[in-house]
Amino acid sequence: MKILHTADWHIGQTFYQYDRTYEHQQFLNWLVDTIKEKDIELLIISGDVFDVANPAAGSIKLFYSFLNNAVKAQPDLQIIVTAGNHDSAARLEAPKPLLESSNIHIIGMIERREDGSIDYEKMIIPVKDKQGNTVLWCLAIPFLRMGDYPAVAESAALYADGVSALYKEAYEYALTKKQDGQGIIAMAHLHTLDAELSDHDKTERVIMGGIEFVPAKAFHEDILYTALGHIHKAQKIGGKENIRYSGSPLPMSFSEMNYRHQVVTFDITAGEISDIALCEIPVTTALLRVPSKPQPLPEVLEQLSQLPEAGEDINTAPYLEVRVLLEGPEPALRHKVETALAGRHVRLAKIDVRYPSGETEEDAATTVSADQLHELNPLDVFKQIYRADYNSDTPEELVALFNQVLQEITTKEQ
Repeated sequence: MKILHTADWHIGQTFYQYDRTYEHQQFLNWLVDTIKEKDIELLIISGDVFDVANPAAGSIKLFYSFLNNAVKAQPDLQIIVTAGNHDSAARLEAPKPLLESSNIHIIGMIERREDGSIDYEKMIIPVKDKQGNTVLWCLAIPFLRMGDYPAVAESAALYADGVSALYKEAYEYALTKKQDGQGIIAMAHLHTLDAELSDHDKTERVIMGGIEFVPAKAFHEDILYTALGHIHKAQKIGGKENIRYSGSPLPMSFSEMNYRHQVVTFDITAGEISDIALCEIPVTTALLRVPSKPQPLPEVLEQLSQLPEAGEDINTAPYLEVRVLLEGPEPALRHKVETALAGRHVRLAKIDVRYPSGETEEDAATTVSADQLHELNPLDVFKQIYRADYNSDTPEELVALFNQVLQEITTKEQ
């Protein structure tokens, strides 16, 4: 049984306001070819298929066109999809009855029986070989929200302990179905303890103290492979080769310039796992930083003007981060950068502005007591903020403008 693990597609996402449909389409085309080339029998997608809970019609079409193309290219392919925190569980599950006839299983919600207990039957998916024999059981568990997992009495970490309890119960339920020679794998969309974050991961909601971080021991040691989603940087967890984040297929920030995005493939035969391999995804649209380190504006503008001329296909133009070192405010900065980039084969995504570092200990002591705050006048506060931001004294023209605005405010209040 040859299996491919991927996650965190975020179809519909924009990169600094640029539409990424072309990039997603190229990735999905490559994935179909890879499934066919490597004779993949099971595809598992561990959450965050879409970037938002209510994706646009074009994003939905892209996903279902992929499912159709994948099954056509590999007629015996089985697909298991779980919902992530960005997905709408109900929306993702809507076509479930139709898709199951094509061996496509989508698990978005945790269902309960009439007595209120969790219905594990709905989350334990049998995986069959080409002869129709069950060779695997998959714990297809989506992103877990409050109330989805069992309550653990007197727990100091309700989420982590509740999630661990759910996986324990799901595994024990799967054991009642498992026969000799069969294996068990698991899917999870969550933040594991000690996972290494990318810059984009840091924008996700993180609870103070890490109480939502689930330890690797939550997954039973006899689970052959745990396919993780949610963290966008590919990595193994707890030092275990068989507990992995596949990572996102597209770069999510400029910190990923030299990062290789990938999917994970592995083989399971007679209840044993082997041949875990990382399959690199081709780069469709490159990330570019000019210059590599912040430099003064004149030098930066000169380098920008030397970039290659625009090509015919804007979809292949690299996303550009411009890095500038300024001595003070530059109101026309973006206009100057865009002028230098006119006719260049790049798409301006971000201007990263830095200022000379020269802060002294006296400058760094910006915290004040309540009594000191009453003694400060607005101009003093403005000057302190300006110095903290630009490491220089406030220009006289700005002081005059500030005083003028302050006078107008005072007059209106009177």
